[in-house]
Amino acid sequence: MRKKIDIDPQWLGYPALVWFILFICGPLCLILITSVLTKGIYGGIEWKLTLDSYRRVQDPVYFEIFVKSLRLSVVTSILCLAIGYPMAWAMAAVSARYRNLLVVLMAIPFLMNLIIRVYAIRLFVGFDGPLLALLRSMGISHDPFAFSQNQTLVLYGMVTTYLPFMVFPLFAALEKFDFNLLEANYDLGGGHWTAFYRVLLPNTKAAIAGGILLVFIPTMGEFVIPDLLGGAKNMLVGNLITEQFLKSRNWPFGAALSVVLIVILMSMAGAISSWGNRKRKF
Repeated sequence: MRKKIDIDPQWLGYPALVWFILFICGPLCLILITSVLTKGIYGGIEWKLTLDSYRRVQDPVYFEIFVKSLRLSVVTSILCLAIGYPMAWAMAAVSARYRNLLVVLMAIPFLMNLIIRVYAIRLFVGFDGPLLALLRSMGISHDPFAFSQNQTLVLYGMVTTYLPFMVFPLFAALEKFDFNLLEANYDLGGGHWTAFYRVLLPNTKAAIAGGILLVFIPTMGEFVIPDLLGGAKNMLVGNLITEQFLKSRNWPFGAALSVVLIVILMSMAGAISSWGNRKRKF
């Protein structure tokens, strides 16, 4: 007869805790320490404590870059919500057979590398791309460089890339939603706005907050899409940090920018999560 072995459930969480400390907390502490050190003459760091990097972050030039990145992330989140909510609603309202098909079609872009997807957009609107060829064949006058490397194209790339991050949390919430509640609202004399504001929104509020977090946080630090679609004219925080580490080799300043970005993201994430968990008083 085998002896029964009792395992404390707490031990099962220790591997995840060790992984979190080594690969999350460890790099964050390393970035924080690097941000208060001095840049070396030939790159790297010197072990001399200073706050010069944080003083440099306060420069109006860098403040403007943070504001531009924040504005782009907010607009991207709003557009993803405006587009993704009706999409998730439509996916949840169809039969189970077509619902699975729509989920697969929404997930297909994740099977392709991000760089390939962004380059596909760049080639499509590029100088020799299909879009300009179509305009030329129709005799429509246009600037051949108007569709490449601009802020609008960066926004389009952001929305198309991160739209699924908004759709899937909303779809998961709407799939479990009892649509008979909307019919009850209409039977009681409520209109479409009342149905959305008093019935649908309170039941999907947490999903909306989750979707916004999944879109806002990565877009705030995104550097691949702005670099490929925006060029040098669209400098965002992610691009600025990347250049400080790889090109300028000013690691303390890049680390200071990262720390400031992390603080902003944590503050915004806390505010959005608080809004999503807040109960509405009728």
